[in-house]
Formats: sequence, structure tokens, C-alpha cells
Amino acid sequence: MIFRRFLRGHASAVLMSMTVLTASPALIEPVLAAPAKAPAKAKPKARLKAPPARKSVPVDPATVSAIRAEAGGRIARFYETREYRPLWIVGGKTGDLVGPAAQDFLRHLDDAKLDGLDPARYDPQGLREAIAEADRGGPEELAVAEVALSRAFTKYVGDMRKIRDVGMTYIGKGLKPAKLADDAVLRVAAMKDFPGYVEAMGWMSPHYVRMREALRSAEKAGADRETLDVLRLNRERARVLPSPAVRHIVVDAAAARLYYYQDGEEVGTMRVVVGAQETQTPMLAGTINWAIFNPYWNIPDYLTRDNVARKVLSGRTLASMDMEVLSDWSASPQVVDPSTIDWQAVRDGKQDLRIRELPGPANSMGKVKFLFPNDEGIYLHDTPNRDLLVKLDRHLSNGCIRLEDAPALGRWMMGKSFGVKSKAPEQAVALPAPVPVYLTYLTATTTKKGVALLDDVYGRDDRSEPKSTL
Repeated sequence: MIFRRFLRGHASAVLMSMTVLTASPALIEPVLAAPAKAPAKAKPKARLKAPPARKSVPVDPATVSAIRAEAGGRIARFYETREYRPLWIVGGKTGDLVGPAAQDFLRHLDDAKLDGLDPARYDPQGLREAIAEADRGGPEELAVAEVALSRAFTKYVGDMRKIRDVGMTYIGKGLKPAKLADDAVLRVAAMKDFPGYVEAMGWMSPHYVRMREALRSAEKAGADRETLDVLRLNRERARVLPSPAVRHIVVDAAAARLYYYQDGEEVGTMRVVVGAQETQTPMLAGTINWAIFNPYWNIPDYLTRDNVARKVLSGRTLASMDMEVLSDWSASPQVVDPSTIDWQAVRDGKQDLRIRELPGPANSMGKVKFLFPNDEGIYLHDTPNRDLLVKLDRHLSNGCIRLEDAPALGRWMMGKSFGVKSKAPEQAVALPAPVPVYLTYLTATTTKKGVALLDDVYGRDDRSEPKSTL
């Protein structure tokens, strides 16, 4: 990876004069390339349930009654599932303080401009006044503060999940963030550690939270408008990603890194090789359904023309390259004798061929590939070319994603059933459950020295400076 800028957010000198620097990849690579965590055993997808009542915490019946009277609409449905016990109030008795989650929420609202939102829409001052009244008042005042916080929270979460068009293609249902009903927003929030969920913005992707904090640091450092615009664009790209509560995979083509999430946590991460500048990995979201063991590799036309045909004309044989020519692109093609091919015509681009690489140790797909439907012919796969994975700049593929540790990702997706004993080619194994995968492009990151912008290899950031080339 190549870094174009550093924004040092802690030095007063930078606040007076923003200095643009060229950053060495070695300064940031250790942060991005931390060792992958051990894969966790696959777990069944959690179902949305009504949160259990906190029986260990006594709740004043008068407060419960006041919440019942104050709540309405879908928010009332949420409280009904928990017998009108409070979510924001600690304990719930008259005179108890509203809990710490409310203070974290108010801090988020104060900074809502970082989300591209207007803080006034959520009336943080009115919420603070309601909390102050609750601290001094009785059950009615506690109920007013409790329900007001829930209303503002559902509005804020809903607004944060509204996505913009950032060039992401969605292939299949359920991948594009949908509007959630107020009661669903609150039920999800209450299922686990509510204060921790609010503090960490658990309804958003960790990548979104990272982009948000990068934008905050850049604003404090007095970054120029162009840099802030790039950071906001990255924030919007991250906005479309799911929360970590959703079992899914994220491939960041800018950083050439893959992450996978489950049950609210990052389960693992690894290096990947992604598309080169000329053969870019697209931004798209799909669903992995199949693992193909001992795969063939269908060689792209341009490689057949520029690489394979050139080698054959120089004296190499297809057999020596573990390749074969097929008659067509049907499901049952015939193998064609390569001596019958006019290789000069292929080299000149006058004849197209279907050539595939046979399974084996040298196959470019490695031992397994993971398929998800898309018109770009993109998938995740193993690779025998391990040397490429240790490079700082890993924009080297034809668009597909080459995995540092395909078995680890496969075990997470498939459990103990990962792998096949047969050496037969193209062994298709269905995943126990489909796994969403999001291919994105996040050129902003953070370091100990501040905010850094990765080199815009694909030229998608529309920066005014000349685009770098590989």
C-alpha cells in the first residue's frame, strides 16, 4: 500500500498550517497487517428475540405505569415486550439517575455533523433538560426522559442507516440496508450490553466508526477541504456496511485486507491480493453460497492472448503449463487438440479461445474458491503465490480476491465440514448458511501519528492531485 498524506491531529503547529506529507507504507502496514485471529467455530445466526427482563434490578411500579402511559406507537410495542421496564434508567426507582448510555448517546448527538446529520433534529438540549427533570422528579418525569431518549435514538439510528449512492452494486435481497421499525431498533439494542452497544455505535459497521473518528481527527487538525471531502466519501462507503452483529465478510480493496464478523465482534482478518489498477476489484455486495474444491481456472481472454499464446508461439506446450483448450463455454465442452489452433491468430486477437488451468498445486485458484453470484466474475479464492501476500502493495490480481488463509475463512463459514477427500476437480459443497460479502474501497485510515490517506490506486476518490499509478 502507498500513502499519500498524513494529518497530524495532535500538534498545535498543524492546527495553524496543514502540511501534506508522503507517508512510507512501513509506517502503517504493521497496523493494518496484524496477525489474523484464530477462527471461531461457526454459530447459528441469532434470531431477533424480546430481551429478557432484568429481574435482578428492582423497578418502581409507578415508573412502569408511567412508561406505559408515555410510550406510543411502535416504541410502545418494544416496551410491552419487556413489561414496560426502562432501558435508559438505572434501576427505575424514583430519584435514580438516568444511566451512562444516555450520556454516551448525547455525545454522539452533539457530534452528529460527523455523520452528515443536523444535531438539532434530535434536540439534545431538550433531552438534557428531560434528564435533569427526571433526576429531580418522580415517575412521570422519569418516563418522559426514558421515552424521549428512545424516540431520539430510533430517529438517529434510522438516519445513520440511510445510505447514499457510492457505487456499490447489490446482488440479491437483504444486502442493501433497509429501514428498520422503531421497535426493531430498540429490540436489537437491548439484546446485549446496552451501554456498551451505545458507546461503540454497535448499529454501525466498525469501519464506519473508524471513518467517523478519522473525520473528527482531520477536522481538529485543520485539514483542507479536499481531504475532508475524501474522508466524507469514505464515511459514506462505510455506511452501507452491516453492523458486526450480522455474520458477514468485508473486503477492503484499498487496504487489500479482509475482515469477518459475527455476534457483534470481529472474528478474524487477513491480507488479500486484490485487483490491479487495470483490472479493479469492483464495489459490490453478494452472498457466498458455495465452496468449490480442486477448482479449474478459466483464463481471461486477455491473458490467453497476451500470455498463453505468446508462450505457445515461443515453444511452450499447454501440457507443460497444466492447461487445456475447450471447444466452448457450455457446461459440457469438448477438449480440443492444441495443435489444431492457429496460435498466431489468437496472439493477434483474431480468435478467442476458452482455456482453463487444471487443478493442482500450481493452479492459480489454489485448493478452493468461494462463489457468489455476480456479473463481474469475481470470487474469493486460495492462492499458491504466497510471495504476493507479503508485499506492501497487493493490487496485483485480475480482480478476484486471493486469500492469505483460505482454510481459516472456510472453517469459519463451513465449520468442521470444510474440505473434501476426493481429488476430483470442481467439487461443489454448499455452505451450511449463506454468508454476505461486501467488497468496498476505503482509502482513509488512522495511525499513531494521525489520519492517513492511502494511495487512490483505482482513482475513485476524485482528488485534485494527480492519480498515482503502479
